[in-house]
Amino acid sequence: MSIMIPLRWLNSYIRQAGKRQAPVKGEVHLLLCVADHFEPMLGKASPALARRRVERWVTEYPRVLGAFRDSDGRPPRHSFFVPQDEYEAEHVDGVAQLCRAGFGEVEIHLHHDGDTAEGLRDKLLSFKAILSQRHGMLSRHRHTGELVYGFIHGNWALDNSRPDGCWCGVNNELDVLRQTGCYADFTLPSFPSPTQTRKVNSIYYALDDPERPKSHDTGTDVGHGVPPDNALMLIQGPLMLNWKRRKWRLLPRVENGCLQGNQPPTMARLDLWLKARIQVPTRPDWYFVKLHTHGAKESNQDLLLGEPMCRFHQQLAQRAEADRRFHYHYVTAREMYNLVRAAEAGWQGSVEEARDFELVSLATDRHQPVDGTDRSDADRSPVIPAGICS
Repeated sequence: MSIMIPLRWLNSYIRQAGKRQAPVKGEVHLLLCVADHFEPMLGKASPALARRRVERWVTEYPRVLGAFRDSDGRPPRHSFFVPQDEYEAEHVDGVAQLCRAGFGEVEIHLHHDGDTAEGLRDKLLSFKAILSQRHGMLSRHRHTGELVYGFIHGNWALDNSRPDGCWCGVNNELDVLRQTGCYADFTLPSFPSPTQTRKVNSIYYALDDPERPKSHDTGTDVGHGVPPDNALMLIQGPLMLNWKRRKWRLLPRVENGCLQGNQPPTMARLDLWLKARIQVPTRPDWYFVKLHTHGAKESNQDLLLGEPMCRFHQQLAQRAEADRRFHYHYVTAREMYNLVRAAEAGWQGSVEEARDFELVSLATDRHQPVDGTDRSDADRSPVIPAGICS
């Protein structure tokens, strides 16, 4: 992606230079989350095409990626953010099969325009009920039992953040999300969209100001003082300048954590994602890397369900084998939030034991304990499978 840098986020980026340049000491635990704006009907697809897109995920994901294992013995895990405005029961039924098999979880995505707080509230509450009651998806708070969800805003326009006011309309959207059970937002980064916030490479709490849009432009970093009351957590993905890839041999390109046909995952990109240092201070060995994609699109399926992603998983295993200080953990959006909350609380245990720290998946809750105990006898060492990717 060529450089087009609004000064509003570049200033924040420059202030983080010291953090990015600090030497890495000790162990590195990569917490890798793929947040998919999963839209089978993208491009006004016919019902038949949308159905084929879902079927390809259901059949190909276990076959192509099912043999890989992270440092905890877990397979790659995918977070399907399903659009409320394009809901089809059979689409969710399809990905729910993958989720119950341990390959991911379902969360909420939404495109809307000219909406009201009341209309938004109704959409979110009704969709929560459908996903939980009809499909057994989403998660609950382990102590209160509250039904909760992660969120990605369509068109990047969280909290009415587009300058033209399109694709949202709700200035108090953060409050509505929090009040309807949203545990965290995963929309950002949104570059090159004008909705991109000043705040970058951060996990933070944002307080809503109903009198103005884009209240999440700034906020309080998690782990820096007492969390503010009535705030929503935002978990951002990496946003970096890539000086090793330049346009016209002068201008750096921008790394925004997108996975798509012309942006495959590579070890070079991984180094940038780690360098963003999206962390919680109490766990400097945990590196939170949230990537995004539109996984239903055919060209992106070719990447996510094909050789490029397969090669990346192989390289992760090889890196962990070569460097005993490097560990990698495939996590869902819910698990990433749990790990943030565990770090915030001063957790000094393992990643594996904190995956269900606060929120428990409905997809597995009925079959498994909710106390963070181990769920399988799987070998915990990284696996480098041969076959389809060899």
